[in-house]
Amino acid sequence: MTLQAYDNDMTGLHWMMQMLQTVDVGLVVLDRNHKIQLWNSFMENHSGIRTSQAREKNLFTQFPDLPEAWLKQKIESVFSLDSRAYSTWEQRPYLFKFKSYRPLTGKSEFMYQNITIIPLTGIDKSVSHACILVYDVTDIATSKLELEQANQELARLSRTDRLTGLNNRGHWEESLTQEFRRCKRTGEKSSLIMFDIDHFKKVNDTYGHQAGDEVIRVVAHSLLQMQRETDISGRYGGEEFGIILPDTGSEEAFVMAERLRQHIEASPVTYEDQMIAFTISLGIREFDSSLNDHTQWLEHSDQALYQSKRGGRNQTTIFGK
Repeated sequence: MTLQAYDNDMTGLHWMMQMLQTVDVGLVVLDRNHKIQLWNSFMENHSGIRTSQAREKNLFTQFPDLPEAWLKQKIESVFSLDSRAYSTWEQRPYLFKFKSYRPLTGKSEFMYQNITIIPLTGIDKSVSHACILVYDVTDIATSKLELEQANQELARLSRTDRLTGLNNRGHWEESLTQEFRRCKRTGEKSSLIMFDIDHFKKVNDTYGHQAGDEVIRVVAHSLLQMQRETDISGRYGGEEFGIILPDTGSEEAFVMAERLRQHIEASPVTYEDQMIAFTISLGIREFDSSLNDHTQWLEHSDQALYQSKRGGRNQTTIFGK
């Protein structure tokens, strides 16, 4: 080799090492015993461990929080198969628990990372080392997570009644349709309660529509507090509400309806220093195989509700009884 060629090789090697140290990607080269052979500036800056401290140290000793079994399996596949291995932030948010270095603009405490592990071959063409590449994808990850959260919120809003926070009529009726089909298929018990606020027009006329809205909100809040986790409640329209009670017979539904009725009767609303006392009337229809569709189930519950109205209001009626 001529002196000129030697100088060129050394210059090229210098440039390559400079690039490896300054590139905005983590580079960790391991031997077969998982000892660190290369530790670039990215890793040094984010870990706080200097290159001189890292070299020839076992990776898992330096980072005891690493998922050792998982990572060793990945590394071993790179050595044995001479092929790359990957992990994305969606599969595992990070490999190295580095803090995000965008504290002002970032939305994440830790750095989200994509990982690539590549085989490095020696002169004899066999895999002698594995290189772990650590990509900071925090901006991409947080943007995607924020978009997903926004979409979830939009989906929630599209099925939520704005005044009460309950399911709106469209979404609640879809749930009723699904429950009808489930019961038709399995033969399991389920009950439907429909109820409304007695003399609600009088509340609006006497105290104003804003007071009426407050009454509706209080009823919805009471319902959410008293229903079970599996129950599905919704605002059907105006001052009318519905509750789907899966795996519940009419007698059990009656107990729940009466608890709600008595609670509301004993809980007048205070609005602008005015005490507004009010009651509700309820109707119950237990599912049975004679029902043709969810609409008929709904109609029978309404019929029981109107029977409560005709009977003097502030009471619960089971359909057919």
